[in-house]
Amino acid sequence: MPTVLLIEDEAALGMIVRDSLEVRGFTVRYATNGAEGLSMFQQECPDIVVADVMMPEMDGFTFVEHIRQSNVDTPVLFLTARSQTADVVKGFELGGNDYLKKPFSLDELIVRINALLRRTVAPRITPPLTQFLTIGRYQFDPPKQKLTFDGDDVLLSYREAELLRRLYEQRNQVLERSRVLIDIWGDDSFFNGRSLDVFITRLRRHLRNDPQIQIVNVRGIGYKLIV
Repeated sequence: MPTVLLIEDEAALGMIVRDSLEVRGFTVRYATNGAEGLSMFQQECPDIVVADVMMPEMDGFTFVEHIRQSNVDTPVLFLTARSQTADVVKGFELGGNDYLKKPFSLDELIVRINALLRRTVAPRITPPLTQFLTIGRYQFDPPKQKLTFDGDDVLLSYREAELLRRLYEQRNQVLERSRVLIDIWGDDSFFNGRSLDVFITRLRRHLRNDPQIQIVNVRGIGYKLIV
């Protein structure tokens, strides 16, 4: 059965969610703060993480920053009372896959968990990469999310790094927009599509020092990294 790592500092809510998941056949590991959750994640290798955003010792955003340094595939669903657009965008940029606003229905939580698990049942298999990828005059380190030009480093967000990695793997070919949205953002909704456009603009800005590099739009299909 799928293993869920639940990280929630409200004890009453945490126990309700844990019991509800276990009744439905999930194996649940429960942590009450982000630091404990990080340790448990490293030991347990769960199939999915359900994490509160506001927690003691380590908040949900910081937790995701840590795990995405070495793991980009395990889905993370945030539970949060924060609904400001900036908070939602930040969570997605750091590597979150979905948001559920408190108070929430347990049935909706189950539906969202199952949807995220279905997307990762057959994990993407990618060929081994050298530590550094050469993109024109840039050096790109995907695990560290670092882009280097003439000795100057830029740290990328999780989604920036993942998008650039995919563009690199498909360089001089078209990377389909819908595939990127489903794999990285979770679905190809209009809102996520606008977010993807913003990330493409950011990558163009990061790569602007080498005029031999272009990210071009292929209308109605996707994007192409030309080197």
